[in-house]
Amino acid sequence: QVQLVESGGGLVQAGGSLRLSCAASGRTFSSVTMGWFRQAPGKEREFVAAISWSGGYTYYTDSVKGRFTISRSNAQNTVYLQMNSLKPEDTAVYYCAAARNGRWPNTQAYGYDYWGQGAQVTVSS
Repeated sequence: QVQLVESGGGLVQAGGSLRLSCAASGRTFSSVTMGWFRQAPGKEREFVAAISWSGGYTYYTDSVKGRFTISRSNAQNTVYLQMNSLKPEDTAVYYCAAARNGRWPNTQAYGYDYWGQGAQVTVSS
């Protein structure tokens, strides 16, 4: 069992930066793939980024490549999403998720077993 709690969301102007954190409980954190998803009002939840259990592999959706960076600290049971050069279209609720399966890259929401409660990110123009 893994419990996830996001933090770090907020309001930022276009071009600014935010860093989301996701703290995990449970002894299996270091063995799971972690991902970030987002959901804007009226839209489906979409994949943003994923990181392998070791941190050695990362994968991003095209719209955030070069702007967002996913990382993790297994010692601290935490995964991060550094978001730079934010755009108004990045506005959404951001969710971290954990997947027990070893599928890579794991970009589908149904492939994740545990979810956080979400953190609002609002980018003003």
